Amino acid sequence: MNQTIPFHVTKTSQPKTKPTGDLGFGVYFSDHIFVSDFKRKNGWFNSEIIPYSDFRLDPSASVLHYGQALFEGMKAFKQKNGDTVIFRPQFNYQRMKQGAERLCMEMPSEEIFTEGIKALVRVDNDWVPQQKGSSLYLRPTLIGVEGFLGVRPSDEYKFFVIASPVSSYYKEGIGPVKIWVEEKYVRAAPGGLGATKAAANYAGSLKAAYEAKQKGYAQVLWLDVNHEYIEEVGTMNVFFIINGEAHTPSLEGTILAGGVRNSIIQVLKDKNIPVIERKIKWSEIEDSYQKGTLTEAFGTGTAAVITPIGQLTRGTHQISLDKGADSFKVARDLYTTITSIQSGELPDKHDWLVKV
Repeated sequence: MNQTIPFHVTKTSQPKTKPTGDLGFGVYFSDHIFVSDFKRKNGWFNSEIIPYSDFRLDPSASVLHYGQALFEGMKAFKQKNGDTVIFRPQFNYQRMKQGAERLCMEMPSEEIFTEGIKALVRVDNDWVPQQKGSSLYLRPTLIGVEGFLGVRPSDEYKFFVIASPVSSYYKEGIGPVKIWVEEKYVRAAPGGLGATKAAANYAGSLKAAYEAKQKGYAQVLWLDVNHEYIEEVGTMNVFFIINGEAHTPSLEGTILAGGVRNSIIQVLKDKNIPVIERKIKWSEIEDSYQKGTLTEAFGTGTAAVITPIGQLTRGTHQISLDKGADSFKVARDLYTTITSIQSGELPDKHDWLVKV
């Protein structure tokens, strides 16, 4: 993009009090939102920044009845030199575009998507946390808003972006979490929506996650429809360090291609750690644990960045990877590398950062 699109900005007359201390995740929201509308006869129009406020929706809007809802997760960071940067917005645009095609939705142009997000971060720049490990989480969202009850794609859409200052996603921070291996529910099936960041995917995951938390676990490890192959861990991609190699499930159409997953694969290669993307059976994980060749497991995602897995439990069988202070050396090193790139403490060799 050669130039910045001059979006109209309406500043709030009632700025919110900014939070202090632990920010949590998705608890607080900045003063403004970016919005853009689409109608078949008009194309995209009314792209602007307005004060954070409610939307008016027709009770028969497509999003409410047929689930035409898609979103992304991104972050903006303060660097040590004072610059504000966004991590890999091009990746998020391409992934949302692919999801929009799958859900028969109209996708805004890359200029509207990227420049709208940058404009919002500029307007709410004082909401970007200063401390390392914290960030301004960005949630670009696309919904069908046309009112009708016939089963078909909407002819009207709203694209909007909200921003939330956040710290760690899990209360454990970079500490290890306990994971329940899910044997009853399934996250995605071949030919379904597993590879898209559709709202429906998350609605379908809530019950399993709730039941796992009732048992004392942070999240679930999702298996395929036959409960044989590993797919994701909660809302994250998953990696296993076996014999000094990083193994992660290959993208077979049921797994979301994560931006942090993609980045971690590159960083592992930079560190000369072999990366193997393949279908991984749960039985292989149990076998490698028994042999002592499985040394680490961790999840990767925008919200948590990297989360070490200290324990995996399937029924009465338990895999414990938390051996104390010397555990999760690879995961912690990767976390330090990624967050140091984001904060400007390490060079951005792969051009992942976009300055606001």
